[in-house]
Amino acid sequence: MSPAERPRLFYDLGSPYAYLAVERAPSVLGVDPLLEPILLGPIFVLRGHGSWAHTDTRATNVAEVERRAAAAGLPPVAWPPGWPPNTLHAMRAVLWAGHHGRGDAFARAAFRHAFVRGADLGAAAELRDVARAVGLPDAELEGAIADPAIKQELKDRTARAIDLGVRGVPTVAAAGRRFYGDDHLEEAAAALRAAA
Repeated sequence: MSPAERPRLFYDLGSPYAYLAVERAPSVLGVDPLLEPILLGPIFVLRGHGSWAHTDTRATNVAEVERRAAAAGLPPVAWPPGWPPNTLHAMRAVLWAGHHGRGDAFARAAFRHAFVRGADLGAAAELRDVARAVGLPDAELEGAIADPAIKQELKDRTARAIDLGVRGVPTVAAAGRRFYGDDHLEEAAAALRAAA
């Protein structure tokens, strides 16, 4: 499957459902998706409401994430203190890692750092730990996060995702359609099979 045909999975590191989707996608979709880092904040502004973490459904969704993780054979979810964090710097760090050829590795390690170890990805020290874990020069991290080019790249990626119709994460773009939510990965897989 060419890069143009591969499904694309849009994510923000603050989303536990995106964590589940990134972990499950290769086996469910039958192919590693292209991981597409975006910032969820502008999407919240666009749609006029934010995360369920700040609503009356928080406890229900937390339980659902934990149930889905267990059903997928993933480790028990460890919620970072004060979750959800501000992931702006974490998402810039993913782009920096991508420039070193380690973007996907950084994203996967960061998700596990957050939702398996309970680390706060809003903390620079935690991001440096992730960088070291995937073999990146962590001393460069904070400078990269402040780099105007990295800042603009994240804005541009998010704007392109919005133009594509992404209204939340995780969203899989596959077979000319968008599938929003970890619970729609199987539907995305069926669309890929039908398009093959």
